[in-house]
Amino acid sequence: MKKPFVTKEKIEEIVKTIPTPFHIYDEKGIRENARKLMKAFSWNKGYREFFAVKATPTPAILNILKEEGCGTDCSSETELMMSQKCGFNGDYIMFSSNDTPKEEFAFANKLGATINLDDITHIEVLKNTCGIPKKISCRFNPGGVFSLGTDIMDNPGDAKYGMTRQQLKDAYKQLKALGAEEFGMHAFLASNTVSNDYYPTLAKILFELAVEIKNETGISLSFINLSGGVGIPYTPDKAPNDIEIIGEGVHKAFDEILVPNGLGDVSIFTELGRFMLAPYGHLITKVINEKHTYKEYIGVDACAANLMRPAIYGAYHHITVLGKENEPCDKKYDVTGSLCENNDKFAIDRMLPEIEIGDYIAIHDTGAHGFSMGYNYNGKLRSSEVLLREDGSFKMIRRAETPEDYFATLEGFWEL
Repeated sequence: MKKPFVTKEKIEEIVKTIPTPFHIYDEKGIRENARKLMKAFSWNKGYREFFAVKATPTPAILNILKEEGCGTDCSSETELMMSQKCGFNGDYIMFSSNDTPKEEFAFANKLGATINLDDITHIEVLKNTCGIPKKISCRFNPGGVFSLGTDIMDNPGDAKYGMTRQQLKDAYKQLKALGAEEFGMHAFLASNTVSNDYYPTLAKILFELAVEIKNETGISLSFINLSGGVGIPYTPDKAPNDIEIIGEGVHKAFDEILVPNGLGDVSIFTELGRFMLAPYGHLITKVINEKHTYKEYIGVDACAANLMRPAIYGAYHHITVLGKENEPCDKKYDVTGSLCENNDKFAIDRMLPEIEIGDYIAIHDTGAHGFSMGYNYNGKLRSSEVLLREDGSFKMIRRAETPEDYFATLEGFWEL
């Protein structure tokens, strides 16, 4: 059973100064998880985790991960700006984008970030915009179907990301001719896998391709980026991934494929987001309404604008009624927000303890792709973010939006 990392008493303390709804993050859990990841890949001397900024673009969180040795994976100019502001330097920034404006290539190059090209046509764009950097990476898409994925993205042949095998080889040849000296490879085949086999399976594919590239082009890759895709069990019946087993599986493939082929110095990179942060965030919301019609509805002060995954994916997020953790789950509810959309539901036909107006609810696993996917439909305002520190104290790390924020981009609005 999933257990919240905050108690009802702690939330009652926090809401005296920070009203619900808000996302709260567990600093202790984040640090411990980052250290487990580093240990699992410590066998590789060049290993680095580039945290996927899109998952949780919050400077206080990025700074914690920086202290734990992580870099950042960016996919837009704004994410690059945030990384720069947080003190990440070029070697600790990976720029993995697609459909990329040339200005963003120029900015990434200015920062010294490692640019990861999504398409072979980007070589010409990069050359004409800012020149080809000495270090460059290319993204591979093997096509076909990848069976370890989920319905979020599990069919590389239909995915918009990456180059074909032949395009990849041609890209490396072109880049070398244009002055590139250090090469990397990147691939993202599946999202949110709850399997210890994903990274080792992906690693085997990429390691064998690296050998093929060396034999056919004479280019030895200096790093291979496994990207993200290692997920978490959103439902309480599944066991979490074991990062130690995953790391050892990649190690085994490394020793069997790369080392005998003279590629034993290749650095392994990852770009995890969900695995790094999701379990260490909750959306805290207060029950403000109940409705008894054809179903039993519980209305809370959060909505899909605060957490859109259930609405767009039908995703399951576990719910704990704080203070009622040990009570029987013998009531069936739909837990809803207030958007004028019928899919604005955090849970449908969910068995929970009896809920009363004023109860606080913790919606689990919102530390990644939670706040970051928020939006302003129906004029809803994004919530605040709170850090639960290791010593048990708390700090607001992002204030909630105000109507003034919402109207700020409307030229002349306040003069109407």
